Amino acid sequence: MKPIAIFRHSPGEGPGYFATFLDRHALPWTLVKIDTGVLPPSTSQDFSGLCFMGGPMSVNDDLPWIAPTLALIRAAHRNGIPVIGHCLGGQLISKAFGGVVSKNPVKEIGWGAVAACDAAATEWIGDQTDFDAFHWHGETFSIPEGATHILRSAHCENQAFVYGPHLAMQCHVEMTETMIDSWCQHWAQEGVPASVSVQTPQQMRVNVSDRITAMRNIADRLYGRWISGLQPD
Repeated sequence: MKPIAIFRHSPGEGPGYFATFLDRHALPWTLVKIDTGVLPPSTSQDFSGLCFMGGPMSVNDDLPWIAPTLALIRAAHRNGIPVIGHCLGGQLISKAFGGVVSKNPVKEIGWGAVAACDAAATEWIGDQTDFDAFHWHGETFSIPEGATHILRSAHCENQAFVYGPHLAMQCHVEMTETMIDSWCQHWAQEGVPASVSVQTPQQMRVNVSDRITAMRNIADRLYGRWISGLQPD
């Protein structure tokens, strides 16, 4: 099988558990380090799937890799190549398919419940109606025309949608404990006080191992459904 391309937009926002999942299923992958100045490839046909990770920038920023990334996502769709996105990655997918990315009413940082909002969610998360996910964002995406809205949270209505074989998520189900510790070091830079939607680093670390284990049960279902759409060579 051709490799899955994983696009990293910030050094601290790597593939995390997503890469672990792929390794466990013996699926090849390659890391494209956009944060080092590498531009997205001009074709999607060298890959069996595309995965876009998070990042502190906005998809509305004037960055040299944004337009090629949106074109690559649209090309993957035409070629039947599944795309998955986490946070910024989900926003890129939304914008590629005609959605709008704008400021969320509040920043959402830390652990918070995510709930199914359409029967189609069962195909992706099983019979579980809600779960705790990790969040770190100030913007949100709209649901593109023709996509199905499957997940929401109390502080962000659009947590995930599916569009054919593609999955766009606002939340971070790829987190590891090391990643959470690293991100917590930048908490003060967010410039917002603790609130019902923003946890402190201390709150985020409470029972973190158990929380990650529970979230990985959901991640396994989401990722497992997504890889079922990969096409063999």
